Amino acid sequence: MPRILLAEDDKGVREMLQVSLERDGFDVVAVPNVCEALNRIATQTFDVLLSDLHMPQAGDGFTVVSAMRHTHPGAVTLVLSGYPELDEALSAIRLQADEILVKPIQIASLRKIIHEKLRNPVAHPRHSTKSVAFILEQDLDGTIRDWMALVEREEELTCIPLSFDERSGHLPNLIADLIYRLRLPATAKANFSIAAREHGKLRRKQGYTAAMLVEESRILQVSIFNTLQNNLSSVDFSQVLLDVMTIADEVDSQLKQAMFSFDIKSEPGPVQLPAA
Repeated sequence: MPRILLAEDDKGVREMLQVSLERDGFDVVAVPNVCEALNRIATQTFDVLLSDLHMPQAGDGFTVVSAMRHTHPGAVTLVLSGYPELDEALSAIRLQADEILVKPIQIASLRKIIHEKLRNPVAHPRHSTKSVAFILEQDLDGTIRDWMALVEREEELTCIPLSFDERSGHLPNLIADLIYRLRLPATAKANFSIAAREHGKLRRKQGYTAAMLVEESRILQVSIFNTLQNNLSSVDFSQVLLDVMTIADEVDSQLKQAMFSFDIKSEPGPVQLPAA
């Protein structure tokens, strides 16, 4: 019984496809989002992937297809798209998917395509992959440029005039601490970030508010995930979920440490002796 991973965020479409395909003799595992799809791909085996390209963002299906292609290169990968002539991701996804199907598609046609692809498998070589830590290390400059471009769009942050180095000089050390954390064994405990503590002190001197510090940290996470998105074709998907959780935890931890040194009240003051 061929096993299908169905990734579709529209509940009605997902349930209709699941019931129809199971009636035709397929074993269907249906998931509503990218995160659950990646988890299934990392822990289970499938013969076919049927993924919507939009879940809910354009190109989300590319993440799922890339994960399946890297983890299970022999699986048939089919993508459902309602806007084939508009999708920016199509040129890239055609290199990974076996076929792109236009919505709405008749169940009979879908069943025929799946059976044909299973009868005539195409060999897909296993691509070399890179760890998330390696990608962030390799694309450090690109991540910083992306972060700076996003910061420059925020009037809340640019109200304080700073040079490029003054604005972004802390990032190499913060990202280095993050890369170190990613390379630690899962059971190991990371040390606190000296770079984050120093960053908090510096931003206080530069006139930042606490809200501005938080916004900078949010943008850092966005920039890091943009870098990973730009390297989807080479990401090691076997560890990507754990790495994403580690990134979020480490960036939040660094923000907390920066806030400790940013808040004057958190620093110990002079000891007051009781009056005689």
